[in-house]
Amino acid sequence: LFGSALTEQRVAAMFCHAVSTFLTPCLTDKTNNARPTRVTPLRPGVRLTAKTSLSPHSTPLRVGARAPKAIRRSLQVRATVSDVGSKKTSALGSDVEKVDVVVVGAGATGLTMAFTVAKKLGSKTSVVVTEARDVVGGNITTRTEGPYTWEEGPNSFQPGDPILEVACDVGLQDDILLADPGSYRFVLWDGALRALPASPADAVFGDFLTFPGKIRAGLGAIGIKPPPPDKEESVKEFVSRNLGEEAFGRLIEPFCSGVYAGDPAKLSAPAAVGKVHRLEGLGGSLFAGAVKAGKEAKANKKPRDERLPEVKGQTVGSFRGGLKKLPEALANALPTYPRLNWKLVSLTKSKEGTELVYDTPEGKKTIIAKAVLLTAPAYVASDVLQTAAPEASEALSKFYYPPVCSVTVVYPQSAFRDQPHGKGPPGPPGAGFGQLHPRTQGVRTLGTIYSSSLFPERSPNGEVMLLHYIGGAQDPTLIDMADEEIAAQTHKDCLQTLLKPGAEMPKVLGVKRWPKAIPQFNVGHLDLQKEARAALSKAGLDGVFLGGNYMTGVALGRVVEYGRDAAADIIAYVEEQKVQA
Repeated sequence: LFGSALTEQRVAAMFCHAVSTFLTPCLTDKTNNARPTRVTPLRPGVRLTAKTSLSPHSTPLRVGARAPKAIRRSLQVRATVSDVGSKKTSALGSDVEKVDVVVVGAGATGLTMAFTVAKKLGSKTSVVVTEARDVVGGNITTRTEGPYTWEEGPNSFQPGDPILEVACDVGLQDDILLADPGSYRFVLWDGALRALPASPADAVFGDFLTFPGKIRAGLGAIGIKPPPPDKEESVKEFVSRNLGEEAFGRLIEPFCSGVYAGDPAKLSAPAAVGKVHRLEGLGGSLFAGAVKAGKEAKANKKPRDERLPEVKGQTVGSFRGGLKKLPEALANALPTYPRLNWKLVSLTKSKEGTELVYDTPEGKKTIIAKAVLLTAPAYVASDVLQTAAPEASEALSKFYYPPVCSVTVVYPQSAFRDQPHGKGPPGPPGAGFGQLHPRTQGVRTLGTIYSSSLFPERSPNGEVMLLHYIGGAQDPTLIDMADEEIAAQTHKDCLQTLLKPGAEMPKVLGVKRWPKAIPQFNVGHLDLQKEARAALSKAGLDGVFLGGNYMTGVALGRVVEYGRDAAADIIAYVEEQKVQA
């Protein structure tokens, strides 16, 4: 859920399982698919020996011992830019810092991009990362209290090679955790939790779809369906046309609620489920397109990095200590630590590039950069671009972020009843990934992750940790409720789906409110992206690149992959600017 659990890849895999069952039951092939004053990188465990000016008028300070983390960060934030390969000039009595690249936002995208640039170009290109909050990581929110560790934002990631490679690059190779690939996902339907098909046999003998529903889905998948209309389809329209209304209601509707907290009648098929939508155009039907896409992937397959762990089946990943380990490791691997509590207040075009003005703990600060990666949410980017690019600001203001709450609770193992699906109650490792609840089933919670089944070290033996997501585009008023009421609602829903009658309220570890949680990839989303980019160019801001999750997609793995892609684009742009200069 929250874009990292049931991803497009998972949906595509389920499509392939279903259609192969009807057409080729014997099909078994699977496609897995040198500056003298340069500061020594300020990272934990590194001795600092370079002279570091704390202000234009201060006395140089030499640190010859291991400094506490707070001191290291203070030095990193206050170090003069000459220490990191950039320049300072005086403008109207104020210091103006000149750098090659500024990354606005120290989330996964921004940190990955900055790390990639630093890794490829080293001291040849100066990169500054700024963050409005007092911690790196963006929406990644890992908390630890006593024996419990839990996530209040993204909960896991699809372990594709790009995010695994980045994790290995920053020293997390031995901290990667992969959940049991045999864990089932469940969907509530007609009062019972039903396992999503995980194999052709499940698709044939499982009770997830009725027999007529299976026939309709199979025929539609091979191309016996209405032709595509001459307009952009919603997810509901696309899936109902291709696979039937039953498959939509039982499979894709809960997927939309779980990943986007959205309304499938409004979500855009090409924007929200682009990998699946592409299949019809590629092969004329979902099945033919899947076969063709598999052949393309096999033909383009590259040798795999030997450092990466083997990924079996449809699993998810995290790190020992939680997802926060990734942004923290990326930040510590940069030549200088991100500048925290730096709030961007304006962004304008200047003769030398793009001028950014910040409110900081030390007062107003100005940076001029050749290139800027703006990874802030669309509504924040809209505010800072109002003066410099009003048309881009208007386009960015149209992206909608519904409110969502995450609720983490702990129950005793004895509180759970046996399930008709026979896969066991949540708790033991491999007992299941989690469950999704279609909006038609009368349960207010969008979905529930079995946290301690995926990663057993997150809670003590004998206790079961659950992570609920509740709210979303179709329940926006829930966020106005008190924390106790929200937790009570998730408990009420659990009594209906998982718990023994009369089970007592759980231990509530945390209720996290996200007033603007997940950008909705609604019909017209891709047009808005193009409109915003074109408006930036029209305003002369060709060096400003947009990189929030409203551009990249909401899955954590995709966000990291986009950060690497953006690094290549920005490197090319900066090098071009240097040649022109």
